[in-house]
Amino acid sequence: MRRLSRRAFAVAAVATLSGLVTAGDAAAFPGSASSGPASPAAASPGRARAVREMRGMWLATVSNRDWPSSPGLLAGQQRAELLGHLDTAVRLRLNTVIFQVRPMADALWPSPYEPWSQYLTGVQGKDPGWDPLGTAVREAHARGLELHAWFNPYRVADHTDLTRLTPSHPARRHPDWVVRYGGKLYYDPGLPQVRKFVRTAMLDAVRKYEIDAVHWDDYFYPYPVAGQVFDDDATYAAHGAGFPDKAAWRRDNIDRLVREMAAAIKEIRPATRFGISPFGVWRNAATDPLGSPTQAGVQTYDDMYADTRKWVRKYWIDYICPQLYWNIGFTAADYARLLPWWAEVAEGTGTQLYVGEALYKAGDPAQPAAWQDPAELSRHLTFARDWPQVRGHAFFSGTQVAADRIGALARVVADHYQQPAKPPR
Repeated sequence: MRRLSRRAFAVAAVATLSGLVTAGDAAAFPGSASSGPASPAAASPGRARAVREMRGMWLATVSNRDWPSSPGLLAGQQRAELLGHLDTAVRLRLNTVIFQVRPMADALWPSPYEPWSQYLTGVQGKDPGWDPLGTAVREAHARGLELHAWFNPYRVADHTDLTRLTPSHPARRHPDWVVRYGGKLYYDPGLPQVRKFVRTAMLDAVRKYEIDAVHWDDYFYPYPVAGQVFDDDATYAAHGAGFPDKAAWRRDNIDRLVREMAAAIKEIRPATRFGISPFGVWRNAATDPLGSPTQAGVQTYDDMYADTRKWVRKYWIDYICPQLYWNIGFTAADYARLLPWWAEVAEGTGTQLYVGEALYKAGDPAQPAAWQDPAELSRHLTFARDWPQVRGHAFFSGTQVAADRIGALARVVADHYQQPAKPPR
């Protein structure tokens, strides 16, 4: 089958709410229009609902977006809130919770490598008196849910002051590992010692807990910030020999982390899968004939140096869950054109395709008219049923899952989740 051209989503600025509320959500889109949405009738032949499908929700902890509701709650209060989110997932016939356990080079479990997260107690490094990740794994499994542990590899802090980090923080002990960019601190992905450290820190959780998957989001090299430069010139000079340019070297740095992490997970805990949820655009067709029919201000290949298409085609990861956070018919990035493109990318690879859904946009008055219709998300799932490569959906995020502002998720459940389903394996 001939591959469809790939779409890339238009973006200009990064939203600050959480790791999965990305640049696309504050985008300033180019004025040129794309062609209209693909017709469901033109898609692959319809299929019956799969016995197994991903029905997931993200549970974000960065900046206390979803959990805990505020820093400094008592351990019992935190635990009760966490179990409440798991119970909500069960009530809505979801089967997977993607729980953010390393939001800012920190940990929501007792890690020997990184400090306790400040989002638990309000003080980085302070023991909260219990083990959130261990509890989440145990209680999710008791409810028949999968628990995917969500890590951010390189983000260190939402400020640029190293002295605000706890004294034992690895970034303070190794300031040469850190790059200041866009008002934040990041580990430098080009340093082999950084790549080794972040991999070791994340794998500690894989060794200790029976997590069902390791999950990464869309932050590799950071989203571009106008007028600023990610200063890794010295690192490139030291480690970039043999590459045609810095961009190719940066992509290789991220490729290496993905490959090395995948191999280590399989060695430590073979049943644990590895999934990535990238920003929904690889490249625009205008940039690359393999790209999607979109007009994106940001493209993961060129701006985050994340060759997401390669990871799928080479079967380096077990699943990919692109964030297709736009409505059907949206000019710059049409859901009905992006999903078929991703389906074509995933076809025949062994990498399962799930779709990230923007529940947080439903009923938001700042969003286009389509998002004021409670049926928009249900239409996404109806459309996706014509593409057998799509093995399920995940909704961002826990707060909106529980509140369901205009009943958009209730409509999804009524239309598509009448019966329980087990996650794909």
